[in-house]
Amino acid sequence: MTTLIRNGTVVTAERTDAADVLIEGERIREVRADIPAPPGAAVIDAAGTYVMPGGIDAHTHLDMPFGGTTSADDFETGTRAAAFGGTTSIVDFAIQARGTRMRDALDIWWKKAEGKAVIDYGLHMIVTDLGASGLEDMDDMVREGVASFKLFMAYPNVLMVDDATIFKALSQTARNGALICMHAENGSVIDVIVARALAEGKTAPVYHALTRPPRAEAEAVHRAIAMAEIAGTPVYIVHLSSEDALNQVREARDRGVPAFAETCPQYLLLSIEELERPGFEGAKYVFTPPLRPKEHQPKLWDGLKHDHLQVVSTDHCPFCFADQKVLGKDDFTKIPNGGPGIENRLQLIYHHGVNQGKITLNRFVELVSTTPARLFGMYPKKGAIAPGSDADIVIWDPAAELEISAATHHMRVDYSMFEGFRVKGNARTVLSRGEVIVDGGRFLGRAGRGAYIRRAARGGAWS
Repeated sequence: MTTLIRNGTVVTAERTDAADVLIEGERIREVRADIPAPPGAAVIDAAGTYVMPGGIDAHTHLDMPFGGTTSADDFETGTRAAAFGGTTSIVDFAIQARGTRMRDALDIWWKKAEGKAVIDYGLHMIVTDLGASGLEDMDDMVREGVASFKLFMAYPNVLMVDDATIFKALSQTARNGALICMHAENGSVIDVIVARALAEGKTAPVYHALTRPPRAEAEAVHRAIAMAEIAGTPVYIVHLSSEDALNQVREARDRGVPAFAETCPQYLLLSIEELERPGFEGAKYVFTPPLRPKEHQPKLWDGLKHDHLQVVSTDHCPFCFADQKVLGKDDFTKIPNGGPGIENRLQLIYHHGVNQGKITLNRFVELVSTTPARLFGMYPKKGAIAPGSDADIVIWDPAAELEISAATHHMRVDYSMFEGFRVKGNARTVLSRGEVIVDGGRFLGRAGRGAYIRRAARGGAWS
């Protein structure tokens, strides 16, 4: 199929131009002004809109078991919601169970996505056990297109690994070119603080935040970067939430260390006050790291502007309030950690970033699409509007207005973290590999059309 997108303004991370985009099959063939429509081509009039590379959410948790339950969105509902918001690729997390091989986890997550994914997806591998053959397993995963691994410095006896394991994994990526993603919080110290809180009868949702102080995040970020320096390899800090942690990344980058970090809309727009809502409402905002006091927010926006933070992801991990979050009604440690956001990332960052002058339009594209494509081995197949790139395109209407609400969103969860937020700017038409999958609020895609992305090692973190 041939498609011509005409009369739009093409926006990439580098430039903004009035140009047409010609698509043949699944890929972009040509980008320039005044392309004549080939015979039989479908023509999309993009007048008054921005034509941008589709969003890439590099941090999602679909169909993920956690805390005695499973995240509410599977690969069908989650990727469908992502598409409505202008995201055309995700990188989800496969989880290696302790005592098993990474190959087992990869097979499980492929099956979770098979026949369900609406958009293209890659997989990170969460490492919980290197064991006797774990380092060889990492090399095997790289050959399978799993170009990144996640390790936890938090959740003792569940996901947390010790510094020796972290350093071995970092050292292995120095050889195989993959990128280590770190959940950086001092889990051992946090566990002591949590035990004290429970002993004092402090069980409400707000204590989830009060027992995970910003310094516990900053210390772990510092330690993760130090170990990566010793190993001679880049490192990527996931869901950075505080000024304290940001200072560690900025200081390292100022010294020329290849340290990278993402933040999420919730840390930019919500604060610890949400956890203080009456009754049990605060449980809706229990995720890790926790929400911080409001004074951290402008520091994170400044980090995005000045490239101390490189990516905005969602950490989308939804649990329904009515029958999942309630598991922790009498003990905040039993509230399933996670919140929904895969559908609203571009809307929120565009409105609160571009519209309010915190970031430029080109920086917006860089943060939500191009840099995650580069860092995680998908560029220029993804994250670009250029000849030869996949035709993953969002036609963005800067004048469209939307009120975010659980009553109208497409995520399979019974609340929105951003309920009542009004935004200006939204996806009008979304193409995935040349196929229109969302248009004017209508879903035109189908479950199972999303393809696995075999990502290349030694991506943008190494250049």
